[in-house]
Amino acid sequence: MANPKLCPLLLYIFIILISNLSSQSLESAPSNARSLKGVPRFLGKFTRAIKPYQQNFRYETRFFEQRLDHFSFSDLPKFQQKYLISTEHWVGPQRLGPIFFYCGNEGYIEWFAENTGFVWEIAPQFGAMVVFPEHRYYGESMPYGSGDEAYKNSTTLSYLTAEQALADFAVLLTSLKRNLSAEASPVVLFGGSYGGMLAAWMRLKYPHAAIGALASSAPILQFEDLVPPETFYDIVSNDFRRESTSCFNTIKQSWDVLVSEGKKTNGLMQLTKTFRLCRELNKTNDLSDLVGVCL
Repeated sequence: MANPKLCPLLLYIFIILISNLSSQSLESAPSNARSLKGVPRFLGKFTRAIKPYQQNFRYETRFFEQRLDHFSFSDLPKFQQKYLISTEHWVGPQRLGPIFFYCGNEGYIEWFAENTGFVWEIAPQFGAMVVFPEHRYYGESMPYGSGDEAYKNSTTLSYLTAEQALADFAVLLTSLKRNLSAEASPVVLFGGSYGGMLAAWMRLKYPHAAIGALASSAPILQFEDLVPPETFYDIVSNDFRRESTSCFNTIKQSWDVLVSEGKKTNGLMQLTKTFRLCRELNKTNDLSDLVGVCL
């Protein structure tokens, strides 16, 4: 059972978000972080602004051997899942120091670790360990030894699923807590966008593993037959419309112009040069090539 002193943890997190005390930029730990004598009290913490960060996060890079398929007995090759861990401010298992576990998105985990300031901001106040596991099939957590092999065909890619990724996180977290004798330490899941979806789903699928999850900008219901497909675009469009009708109309009209230009001879190549996209398009001049050009 979780330490009663940590039960207000999620409430505290949401109060910080709602009252906008947390800066959007990366922030550094308070100077008194090392003087923690136990799990911090919550009274009086809400009115104190968090000090600005200096982008100097310290973490250790580790690898954990994962099964390729957690739901069968097939003899498949295992792979090394990368994760980042910081115990700098952790008060330890004896004091039931919490674990802040970020559910990695579709990319190199370092990018998410260095652009998720909120987790680092509050870790010293709670004496928390911070863990950033990388998502399978991304970064250096690549099955079959390389991206070329992992992405070769539908058979090798069939293990790139949210269910398998959640199982990776659960197995890693369980092993980590056992090795650190921290089975009683409460876990809070974090994530943004797709990572937020994973955090929410992990809390639902493995409720014994975490006391709660903070899912930021997570479209957990954005699926066919649940939410109309145009919902996201309507929300974003309304954001622009509320700010400026003229801006909204200009952006809306630009799509037709882009489509028209793309259909011209060498049109996609011209758009590539104009917008300085990541790589040159193939000579097929197919407008669909424009999608995902920066992947």
